[in-house]
Amino acid sequence: MEEYQSEKKIEIGSDALGYLDTTRKWTMFFAVLGFIVIGLMIIGGFAAGALMKSLSGLSGVEGLEGMEGMEAAGAASGVAQVLFIVIMLVFAVIYFFPLFFLLKFSTHTSRAVKALDREELGKAFRYMKSYWLYIGVLVIIVLAIYLIIFLVAGSSLAFLSGLKG
Repeated sequence: MEEYQSEKKIEIGSDALGYLDTTRKWTMFFAVLGFIVIGLMIIGGFAAGALMKSLSGLSGVEGLEGMEGMEAAGAASGVAQVLFIVIMLVFAVIYFFPLFFLLKFSTHTSRAVKALDREELGKAFRYMKSYWLYIGVLVIIVLAIYLIIFLVAGSSLAFLSGLKG
């Protein structure tokens, strides 16, 4: 990585400070909104899990007890309940970190703009770098998963078409 000389300085004009302040407001808005969405995801995950649990209790309802497979459906819904809650919690954790980086960028930028503090601005940009690094790695992972799904689906279709012919 390129080393920066400490004697070099960059000055930020009032226009750039205004742009940073506007950016700070938007990043704070999206961070707070994201944390609210994470909270709703967690609440929704547990609510959906509770709904699945209550639906699994239908096997004891009069008139349904003779139906085949109701016991297995009840057990499967218990597994689905836990799996759904775990998936929602994993997504909440994945979404937490970029929102945390946005929040930290916003708070450090606010301090930097108000006090014209170079160190605070450096901290703010460090969190912005972390945000984009996290998003970049996440995009690469998602693209890799899509590629794997595409390859598996394509090879499955090729295999199935080979069985017919």
